[in-house]
Amino acid sequence: MNKAGREPASHWIEKPVREVGGQLYRRYVVRTHLIRPGERLEKSLAGYLTGQIGPDDIVALGEKIVAIAEGRAVLVRSVQPRRLARFLARHVRPLGYGLGLRRAETMEMAIREAGSLRIIAASLAGAFDRISGRSGDFYRVAGRRVAAIDGPGPTTIPPYDRYIVLAPAHSEAVIQALSRRFGCQVAVVDVNDVGSEVLAASSDLDVRLVQELMRDNPMGQGAQGTPVAVLRPGPAQIGPDNWPLRPASVPGGWANPLGGTGDGGLGLSFVGSGDHEGRLKSP
Repeated sequence: MNKAGREPASHWIEKPVREVGGQLYRRYVVRTHLIRPGERLEKSLAGYLTGQIGPDDIVALGEKIVAIAEGRAVLVRSVQPRRLARFLARHVRPLGYGLGLRRAETMEMAIREAGSLRIIAASLAGAFDRISGRSGDFYRVAGRRVAAIDGPGPTTIPPYDRYIVLAPAHSEAVIQALSRRFGCQVAVVDVNDVGSEVLAASSDLDVRLVQELMRDNPMGQGAQGTPVAVLRPGPAQIGPDNWPLRPASVPGGWANPLGGTGDGGLGLSFVGSGDHEGRLKSP
C-alpha cells in the first residue's frame, strides 16, 4: 500500500515476501522507461515513486541505471584492447551468463579502471583459486569498481547491448538526492544471479539487510526493465497474530494470501507443514 492506502501503480510488480531476522518484507520491482545518459534520477523516477513511498521504505537502485545516467556507458566498438587485455580475457572462467571479462574490450575497461598491476595481481589470485578451490579472489583484489563493470549480454536491453557500463562514480550524490526527494533510505546495488552487493547506501541503512532482501535477484538479469526495487517492512513479527482468519487449504498446510501479482509467483507463503511449521516460509 502507498501512503494514501492505495495499491502501488501498475508499473509496480510485487515479488514474493521475504523474511529477514524475524521481520517480513514486501518487495516490489518498478518497471521504468529506458534511462539515458544525463538524466537526473530523482526527477526521472518521480513519476514512478511520488506518493507511493513511505519513510520506512528502502529504495534500491540497480547500479547500471546510476552509471548510465552519469554517462558511464562506453560503446564496445570504441574500445581498443591492449595485448594484456586480450591475453587475460582468454583465461577468464565462464560464469554462466554473458561474457563479462572474457571479452577483451571489457577486460580493457577493467584495466583502465584499476590499473595494469592490480589486474595482474587479481589474475594471479584468480589462478590460485583454481588450484585451491576458492572463488572470488580476482574481484576481491581487483576491487568493487571492477566487479561492477557490466558487459553486454544476451538479455541486455538495446541499445545497451552495444555498451560496456562501468561502475557509478557518484553513487552517494544520487542517494542523497533521492533521499531528499522521497524521504526514504536509498541503496545502490549490484545484484545478479551469482550474488548481491551494496555499492553505496544511506548512512543509517543496514547494508546486510538489503543484501539479504536482494539476494534472489528480484529485479532480474536485464530484459525485465525493472531497475528499481522498493523494500517495505511488513508485520512486525511472524506468528499467529499475523495470520489470516480463514486461510485457504492446500495439501500439507495452508496458504497465507500476501497479495501481489508479480512474475515471481502468486504471492503465497506456506506455513504449518513439514520443517516450516509455526512460521512463514520465505519465498
